[in-house]
Amino acid sequence: MIFIKKWYEEMFQDYSDTYETEVFTKGTIGEIDFIEKEINYDKSIRILDVGCGTGRHSIELAKRGYKVTGIDLSQCMLDKAMQNANKVGVDVEFFKADARELKFEKEFDLVIMICEGGFSLMETDEMNFKILESSSRALKKNGKFIFTTLNGLFPLFHSVKDFINLNSGYEVSTNNTFDLMTFRDKSVVEIKDDNGKKRKIKCDERYYVPSEISWLLKTLGFNKIDIHGCKLGAFSRNDKLTTEEYEMLVIAEK
Repeated sequence: MIFIKKWYEEMFQDYSDTYETEVFTKGTIGEIDFIEKEINYDKSIRILDVGCGTGRHSIELAKRGYKVTGIDLSQCMLDKAMQNANKVGVDVEFFKADARELKFEKEFDLVIMICEGGFSLMETDEMNFKILESSSRALKKNGKFIFTTLNGLFPLFHSVKDFINLNSGYEVSTNNTFDLMTFRDKSVVEIKDDNGKKRKIKCDERYYVPSEISWLLKTLGFNKIDIHGCKLGAFSRNDKLTTEEYEMLVIAEK
């Protein structure tokens, strides 16, 4: 049987070194400052980092004394995460897992999923919802869920292609197609992997509007849901979500 990799699996194959040079990975310190404030600097809590990538948020939290578990679908990214943790001498539990099928049951006080972390990348809305469902199930009673996701208001007023080409190390090589009926953006991006090989990836991402996110989270038992604008490295509850933000910041509590 031949298994065909999904676009998000193909994207992060042999890409960990290159990933760490991307502009959107440079706001880690400020983002963790915000997360620490949200949990009242309580070092006793357990944190799950969904779609941890090369471990930048997990490792920074561990450096500050928190107990963190990081999961990702890409072994390449996880290998880099473990190397990064070893370099700075922190202990983080990293392992490969599908965010749609997490086995945790009420084990964590906080779940974070920053820079998409899997959510919005899946092929169907049902698959995306499973990621939210798994993350919710992993939370203890009164737990908190902090994540970022693509802002569906942005493509109504701006070119996604222009934004990506200006703010990432890869390039949208064809005209993207944003579908108003599904809020999915399909494009072909050209990347150069860690081996210098150029690859073209057919991407398919789901953008969400705030009312959708609120409804999805309410069905999972979250009682308090706050949605804000999302600025790289400068998360803040003071930022109102507008059509200018490419991502939104979601803070949900059970």
